[in-house]
Amino acid sequence: MTTSAAMMTSEQTGWFARAFAALVSNVEQAVLGKQHIVRLAFTCLLSEGHLLLEDYPGTGKTSLAKAIANSVQGKHSRVQFTPDLMPSDVTGVEIYNQRTGNFDFHEGPIFANIVLADEINRASPKTQSALLEVMEEGRVTIDGTPHRVGQPFMVIATQNPIEQAGTYRLPEAQLDRFLMKTSLGYPDHASTVALLADAATRDRSAGVGNVITGTAVTQMSQLADRVHVDPAILSYVSQLAAESRQLRNVRLGLSVRGCLAYVRAAKTWAAADGRAFVVPDDVKELALPVLGHRLLLDAEAEFSGVTVEDVVSQLLSQVRPPTNRAA
Repeated sequence: MTTSAAMMTSEQTGWFARAFAALVSNVEQAVLGKQHIVRLAFTCLLSEGHLLLEDYPGTGKTSLAKAIANSVQGKHSRVQFTPDLMPSDVTGVEIYNQRTGNFDFHEGPIFANIVLADEINRASPKTQSALLEVMEEGRVTIDGTPHRVGQPFMVIATQNPIEQAGTYRLPEAQLDRFLMKTSLGYPDHASTVALLADAATRDRSAGVGNVITGTAVTQMSQLADRVHVDPAILSYVSQLAAESRQLRNVRLGLSVRGCLAYVRAAKTWAAADGRAFVVPDDVKELALPVLGHRLLLDAEAEFSGVTVEDVVSQLLSQVRPPTNRAA
């Protein structure tokens, strides 16, 4: 892919891979046995995207968010979404100052580097939509005045898959704002035993120290932008998108915005693996977390027990990856 910026050098690629591995290893102190999910979370962060976790209570979602924030010398906040939560409870509000005669803006919890939006589907659509501008633009507009959030910035939103009563389904436009959707799941046997043996430690994320600065995270994001993507890979992503819109059980396929997010994530994933170029395996490995929430199944498919995982597997089998670089 032709860009104005030069490709990453071997030294830059090596530094990126070492820093990424150090970040993942650091967070694994708090979230045991979930290396792949931690890698996905940092890929979201460095791709300037957001993460949606659909998971059961008590699987370590808050620990993950706090550990990521600590690793990058960032500020962490948590918002418990409820039906009575107002947009201003998330974004902030202007309050009249009698002493100065002006309105002072009081920042909401969205003004943090890592924001955990817990059970986002329990809030009203009006409050859910308050996140849209922040997630897309990195700013909050109050009475016409924009207020920038910090850098780096990532929203980790959660949904509980077993309690749907009294919830509001996220609209397609908001789902598309999330770069990836995945789940932590319960830890394996060895990790569970290790957690139980250290039960005296109430908050494992509190012991996670800094690895790099927020400025270094921004530098890593800029380096990931310079990862080379061959036109054959771009054609592969485009073909996956076109084919996804034609699949029998899918009523909404991959959008152009989704394709852009897909390529950004693949570039970061490649750099984390110590490469300055994307290969087809990067695209395939990220297919489920990037496409899973963007491919919406029709009612007949859901009734028949067809899953998104089935559809993504079918899509990858129907579209052959490139074997040669484009001429």
